[in-house]
Amino acid sequence: MGDKKGRFLSLPVLLVISLMGFVYYTTVFVFIEDWLGLSTSLGFLNYLIFSWVAFMSLLSFFVAVIKDPGGVPTYFALDWENPPKHQGVTSRYCDKCSTYKPPRSHHCRVCKRCVLKMDHHCVWISNCVGYGNYKPFIIFILHAATGSIYSTVIFVSSILQKDHDFSRTSRKLFYVLCGFVMISLSLTIGTLLGWHIYLLTHNMTTIEYREAVRAMWLARKSGQKYRHHFDLGVYKNLSQILGPNMFKWLCPMALGHLKNGTEFPISND
Repeated sequence: MGDKKGRFLSLPVLLVISLMGFVYYTTVFVFIEDWLGLSTSLGFLNYLIFSWVAFMSLLSFFVAVIKDPGGVPTYFALDWENPPKHQGVTSRYCDKCSTYKPPRSHHCRVCKRCVLKMDHHCVWISNCVGYGNYKPFIIFILHAATGSIYSTVIFVSSILQKDHDFSRTSRKLFYVLCGFVMISLSLTIGTLLGWHIYLLTHNMTTIEYREAVRAMWLARKSGQKYRHHFDLGVYKNLSQILGPNMFKWLCPMALGHLKNGTEFPISND
């Protein structure tokens, strides 16, 4: 528990929280207030919508930071001569942990352990992104990208549709800074969201994609089509990661569908 609390004291995590606070404050109390006014029905509606997106971003971020991505269970079967097999996928041996690791698991040099279905180690959440917290991580990216684009639209609308006095250098620099931050966040997080939507719909991790690049090339060279072992089709892929209940797909704490993370169904193709 102490390690989880310590993650919130890391500089990148504090920077993310501060940046979220900065974007929220400027969007609501500067740009929406300046352009529409929070006392108007349209201004209040935009305030409610943006506040909900910001709340979901913060909540899913906290869950992604706190939630354990998943370590190899102590009961995972060891057979030094015959590594465990799960539906045709053989477990691999980890020299650093001196044990076999389940399929899709990888050793994290930062966390110094094998992580179940590891995607990558994310410095911005001071935690690995893996089997246990991939869903809240995805939901965080989704809402962060939505909030950044929403904020950028509000910012641009405020600039274009209302006269501003930029005679003061400080005011001018403030608007330039806000524009730079919001547009940069929209492009960066929007691109990251697009990448993870691709991975999500193909039931693939970032590490698995890198490993599959050569396999894709060899398949094309021999006139065949490469298919990822764990790609079950878009809907099944989404259900496996986000859960069987669509109404809970965007709830970062709805993780009851997750099992032990050592076995995964594979495609029959």
